[in-house]
Amino acid sequence: MNTNTSQKTDGDGTTDGTADRATATGSRIRPALRPLVLAAALAATAFTFTAPPTALAAPAPGSEQVTLTIRHLDRAGAATSAYTTHVTGFSGPGAGVEEKPHDDSGTVTLRLPKGRYLLDSTLGTEDEASGTDWIVQPRLDLDRDTTVTVDARTTAPVDVRPPEGGARPRHTLSYVEVSHDGAVRSANVVSSGPGLRVAHLGPAAEPGSVTASVDSYWSGAAADYGLGYRFTSDRALTGLVRRPAAADLATLKVRAADRDGAGGTGVAAFLPAEGTSAGLTTPLARTGTATFRVTPERGRWALLYSTPGAPGVMPNRYEAHVAARAGTTTTRTFDNAVLGPALDPLPGTGPAGVRDGDRLSLDLPLLADGEGHAPSAPSFRSATTTLHRDGVLAGTHRGAPGRASFTLADADRARYRLTATALHGTGTRAGRVSASWTFDSAATTRPAALPLSVVRFTPRLALDGTAPAGTDLRVPVTVQGPAAGPGTRALRVTVSTDGGATWTPAPVTGGAVTVRNPAPGGTVSFRAALTDTEGNTLDQTLGNAYRTR
Repeated sequence: MNTNTSQKTDGDGTTDGTADRATATGSRIRPALRPLVLAAALAATAFTFTAPPTALAAPAPGSEQVTLTIRHLDRAGAATSAYTTHVTGFSGPGAGVEEKPHDDSGTVTLRLPKGRYLLDSTLGTEDEASGTDWIVQPRLDLDRDTTVTVDARTTAPVDVRPPEGGARPRHTLSYVEVSHDGAVRSANVVSSGPGLRVAHLGPAAEPGSVTASVDSYWSGAAADYGLGYRFTSDRALTGLVRRPAAADLATLKVRAADRDGAGGTGVAAFLPAEGTSAGLTTPLARTGTATFRVTPERGRWALLYSTPGAPGVMPNRYEAHVAARAGTTTTRTFDNAVLGPALDPLPGTGPAGVRDGDRLSLDLPLLADGEGHAPSAPSFRSATTTLHRDGVLAGTHRGAPGRASFTLADADRARYRLTATALHGTGTRAGRVSASWTFDSAATTRPAALPLSVVRFTPRLALDGTAPAGTDLRVPVTVQGPAAGPGTRALRVTVSTDGGATWTPAPVTGGAVTVRNPAPGGTVSFRAALTDTEGNTLDQTLGNAYRTR
């Protein structure tokens, strides 16, 4: 076998690796997956995540069996023992089958129940430079004794490379997902060496039932590259050649802020936002910028950033999904001011507040960064959430900012006030975030979203979280949640430049307020009083939101 660092995922999502690897598996829905992905990113430069494994049931007792013989031939047409083969059942009596047969002769025979199967084989060579062959048969119908020949001579090269001549290849993932009769099976191979070749085997499957993708990652002097292509058809890929020009790529940038002045080096990563994929990481010192160039053909891309770690302190991990358009540059800044509540825009994210029967829960990023990215482990000194029912305290929770759950003794409709507060930072960088919502609620028979809105203040700040002293600064103001757009009945903003001792009205004009920044070393705080068209309210305070220099 070659010694390329590679890894392979079976049709049921289990992983069989041939070298050291960092693998993350789990749901595509936040927050379970992305922290795992970034944990892998911290450990290595390549990682893979897949959809959750599908539980495969045992074959039905007494199922009629047929014989499957698989012959493995290398690029010279000779029998080879350097292979890994997987056979995974889709439907019929064989739906519960998964086999990894091997025989050093190169020919392996096994008895299987009748049914539809997915077969894939990885074949290697003694010469590392020769690379790897991956052959996929999306449709293997076993209704009689069958012989399949997996022949490396049928493969064609995966030759996907960036326009930067001096860029070096990091790793390439080839992936196939097949659907049939309500079941989905998948397989992939990741190779960090040269010479990956792939081929389709057997008859075509049903139209649109096969999704095949190739993601190739490179590192260059100008940028790191993610060249991803995804196809839906009735076949797996037989080779792929893509040579995108610079104008064909989108540029994505990750900027690392340093509000506390601690410096250090974190990690930036990027990968396609949809489907099973590999990703690439790079160290990123605060303050600094990482540049990635990607193919729009792969759809939206996920940018991830992890702050520098410290003994006994979990790093903050952030994520943003961005559209990739050829010839454009998109920049995301992570971990900068102004910290405050934000509603998560990522697909699949549930509501920030929920009433379910006699339970009322809050799960809202109270200390999201200046662009609204939610941290996985926000740094805070203390955090409290309280719930009042018709003016009477119904519960108090201390712990993670913006996270609490209360059990209510009275099911009748009442007026509630939910207040979440967090203290963060120390010294001149200390701040206080508070949000208090009022709304009517009663017991429900199913989960129902609470009408919680937030107000975002997003000034343009330096990467240390500061703005120039003695100047006028335009601060955009955005409402998120049910009160957004026509949902707003009233919005009043006030500003303090003396730590909250006094407050001055700041009219919202053209979606922004104008702040006259105080002398160097000063701070600016914001208050927002919001009422939506249904009479629900928000009182929000961002104390010491940013500093001046």
